[in-house]
Amino acid sequence: MDDRRTPAPEADGIIEGRNAVIEALRAGTAIDKIYLQKGETDKTLGHIASRARAAGAVVVEADKRKLDAMSRTHAHQGVIALSAVREYATVEDILRSAADKGEPPLLVICDELSDPHNLGAVIRTAECAGAHGVVIPKRRSAGLTAVVAKTSAGAVAHVPVARVPNLPALLDDLKKQGVWVFGTAADGTTALYDADLKGPAAIVIGSEGSGMGRLVAERCDFLVSIPMRGKLNSLNASAAAAILLYEAVRQRSLS
Repeated sequence: MDDRRTPAPEADGIIEGRNAVIEALRAGTAIDKIYLQKGETDKTLGHIASRARAAGAVVVEADKRKLDAMSRTHAHQGVIALSAVREYATVEDILRSAADKGEPPLLVICDELSDPHNLGAVIRTAECAGAHGVVIPKRRSAGLTAVVAKTSAGAVAHVPVARVPNLPALLDDLKKQGVWVFGTAADGTTALYDADLKGPAAIVIGSEGSGMGRLVAERCDFLVSIPMRGKLNSLNASAAAAILLYEAVRQRSLS
């Protein structure tokens, strides 16, 4: 009897080596992202890349130094995969969930949050506040990895997370469906407590360093500023998300 088993991701979600990654893809393991060594032209790595893209995974090139730093086995053979802790939802799933509950949709859009701890914290807050889902871009963002799951304190099991290729296009589509888009910005022209978050709303949280991208900011119906009373002029991304989400909770509880 053949007792060979498909290699399972380790607790941290890292799968290393060509055979292990190929077997994970073949077994249908949800893969969030695959790192391939830059400059390699090996046919096997090309096969892995095409198969991963077909499965919806993000494929990125990384130099050998980065792969070596990620590797635990020091035998990554030019490829490391990060498994996803759950399948991604679609934005339609999120909107349908809100409709099924008879509630105006409340979404959190994360514009290139690269820190998995921040993304995990946002997902945790979204779950606690009763948001219907979180949306992230396919590239330049943390994904549903083990680190994100741990930081979310289990919230990833309850909050659908969708991943889309183009955030500006998504915002255009949401607006056509009657969803108002609120972006967070230090120089926003709408004060937090003047923002009407009772109706269908998407709250956009910018990246840790540069905030929202220009194309995303241009599509916001309102740029919301959070009152700052201290000497600093910005908040952590997950803290900003919490403040807007709970203002939405407060307003909706009164309506």
